[in-house]
Parts: sequence; structure tokens; C-alpha cells
Amino acid sequence: MLSPQDQLTELVRTLETQQHVFATDPLLITEKLQGEDGKPIQKLHRRASRIDSNGALARVLGKIDGRIKGIMVVMSVVWCLSGFLGLFTLLQTNVVNFFYVLVCLLGFHTIMLLGWLVMTLINQGKQSSNWFANFVSPSYLIRGKDDVTKAAVDLYERQLQHSGMRWYLGRFSHQLWLATLTGMLLAIIFLLIVRQYSFSWESTLLSDQALITLTQVLGWLPSMVGFDVPNSNAIVQSRLVTDAMPLTVARQWAGLLVGSLLMYGIVPRAIAWAFCALMFRRKKMRLDIKQPYYQKILNFWQCQVVDADDFNEVPVPIAPKANVSAGKKLVALLEYPAEQNNWWLAGLDANINNNEIENFGIVDDRDDMARLKTYLDSHPVQVLLGIHHKALPDRGTLRKLDQIAAHAKDGLIVQLLSDASALDLTNQVADHQDVRYQQWQTALSARNIGLVNT
Repeated sequence: MLSPQDQLTELVRTLETQQHVFATDPLLITEKLQGEDGKPIQKLHRRASRIDSNGALARVLGKIDGRIKGIMVVMSVVWCLSGFLGLFTLLQTNVVNFFYVLVCLLGFHTIMLLGWLVMTLINQGKQSSNWFANFVSPSYLIRGKDDVTKAAVDLYERQLQHSGMRWYLGRFSHQLWLATLTGMLLAIIFLLIVRQYSFSWESTLLSDQALITLTQVLGWLPSMVGFDVPNSNAIVQSRLVTDAMPLTVARQWAGLLVGSLLMYGIVPRAIAWAFCALMFRRKKMRLDIKQPYYQKILNFWQCQVVDADDFNEVPVPIAPKANVSAGKKLVALLEYPAEQNNWWLAGLDANINNNEIENFGIVDDRDDMARLKTYLDSHPVQVLLGIHHKALPDRGTLRKLDQIAAHAKDGLIVQLLSDASALDLTNQVADHQDVRYQQWQTALSARNIGLVNT
């Protein structure tokens, strides 16, 4: 299974591709996270949690997860009760055939454990049949026709089909066996406390010596952890017992029975459970952030992230300050009329005599350019060119600017005319004016043409 954070992140991805309307706008959350620190997977988790601001998605996932775990707990309890009741029924007589009871306790369990071990070795790297996915399908556990429920059910079903689920199912299978064996152990301890048993053994083919050897081999591992094991005399005395036996001998057989259940049943099954849990953790399903959906988000977060240690900010080009001469001036407008009369007064020195200022008008078409160049070739004047806020610094406009600068004998200076209604503009239009102003700054800086400060 994915972790809860990965599940929520993947559910958000599924729903967003289906144009689902979330509690919080994903685009807004994505933009706010751009400047925050953290690893990519951490920021994706944070993004999913903030998009699910009302917790609706997490509640649906938690409901499915809780019901699956609830079924597993109920099944474990049922298996534990079945083991307890089964052994309780088996030990209703006062004289117990030890080896018969031991085979009933561990025979089928041992066969199944060895079968699982063989199949695990054979099916290395292969996916086993997923019966659990069909038995505990999320579609049976939660009903709902809304987009969130359908997407959550589909997410869980995709997880149940993952190759690493074989270890998850193996762990659950061992958990059921452990529950059964635990129920048997509890039943044995309870019955040994409240009843007094006699243990015997019977055999047509095996001799006393063979049973002594078998019992000693069987009791070697339990004796290593402190359980009593019958000695040779006790084993011989226990053959074909039909009545009460000495209490010390009965306790030895009881210790061997409990020790065998622990050492040959519960401990191997617990080791298998731990192995499956470890393998499932290693093979656990991970969030695939290489998907185009996640890569698009990560690229957006990284597109403006710059390391402050090795980033050198490029200075914005600024036009040089205009040097207004004291001689005669020729004022002209480039392509657009001015919104104010005598617009040049804001840029020229107030002491300049108006007789020294000649207004050429608007320079727009070829005839205007030809007339202006002819005038400049015969009159040494400084040209003050007014550029309207609507004028674009495109190729044609800049070509006119270069021609005027080439023919102005006393130099060319520029005055950028602002919009008289700029105070009433919206923020978007004002930002557009700022961009246009900077474009002219860059163009004038590249040509070393002075800009009049107004």
C-alpha cells in the first residue's frame, strides 16, 4: 500500500485530471508553494493536504483503509477463536494421546508453512494470484457514486494489484495462522490449569527405543528454552496409559506439548510473518513522481528557483541622461500626436527662449522623414523627439530614430510622453505601461541617446 500521504497525493492527481472541483484551487496552492523550502515529495504532500483543506478526500481514504483493516482484525479474531475451540474440543478426555494431539496441532500447519516456503522460492520476482484483492475489494466496502469515492476505490484496487502485494498477503496469511496457533496455546494453558491430564502414546510399528529417540529429538529445541522434556523412564511408562499418571510425568509431557507448539508452530510462523513484513517494506509501492503530471508541477516550482550563491543579477539597461544644449531646438513628435500642447516645456530649461524652439510637428510617413532630414542637413539644431506612450520600439520605429540621430548635427534627445489618464488605469494596464517604458529605455541605452527627465 502507499503511505497515507502518498495516497492523498495520488488521489488529488486522479481527481485533477478528471476536472474535479476541490475545496481549494490547486493552481493557487501550487503558486504559493513555489517559494517554500522542502524536498519535492514533501512539497507534493503539502500541496495535496492544502488542496484537501476540508479533509473530504482524507476521510474517504481513511474510511476504506479502516474497513480493510477492520476485516483483517475480525478475521484474525475468528481464526483465534476457531483455534481455541478446536483444541478445547480435542482435549475433552482425561487421557491424551500425545503424538496424536501434536499431529493435530502442527501437522497441517507445518505442511502449509513448508508449502509457502517452496512457493516463495519458486515464484521469486513473480506475482502470485491476488485472491485477497477479489475478496476484500474496496468496491464491496464502500458505496458511493460521487467522483471522490470512485477515484478512491480505483486507487485502492490499483494498489492491491501491485507486485509488492504478494508480501502483504503473505504477511496477512501468517497473521491468521499466528492467530489460530495463539488460540490453541491459550486453550492448552487454560485446560492444563483447570484440568489434570494423563499423556500416553501408542504404536504398532515403533518400539520403545524408537519413541524414546523421537521424543528426545522433538524435545531438544523446547528444552533449550527451559521446557521440561520426559526422560526415558517416563516415556516407557507412558505407553498405553489408561488411568491417572504421576503428576511429575504429566507435567513433563505438558511442558513438551506447550514447548513444541511454541518452538515448532508459533516461532517459525512469526519468523515468516516478519520476513514478509520486511520484504513488503522493501517492495512497498512508492509514489511515481516521474509521471508527467508531477513533473509539470516540479518544473514550475524550479523554473524561478535560483541559488543565491552563484546568481549574478543582470542590470536593467537605462538610457543616459539627456544633455540639453543652449542652442536652437527642433521639437518633433514620433508617429503619434501629443495629448498636451507645448509638451516640450516639461523637459527643456525654462530659461530657453521660445524663439529658439521650432515645432516640426509629427514625423510619421516617408515624406515627413524626407522633409525632416532635409531640414536637419541644412540647420545645426538639437532635436527633441517626443515619443508617445503608445509607440512601440519595433524595427520600423527604431529605424526612424536612427535616421534622425544620424542627421541631427547637434544631437538627438528623447522625451517619453506619459499617459495623462495614467492615474485612472487598472493595475494590469499600469504594468503594461511600465514594460513599454523599459523597452524604450533599453533601445535608447543601446543607441546612447539621452532621455529627458520630466
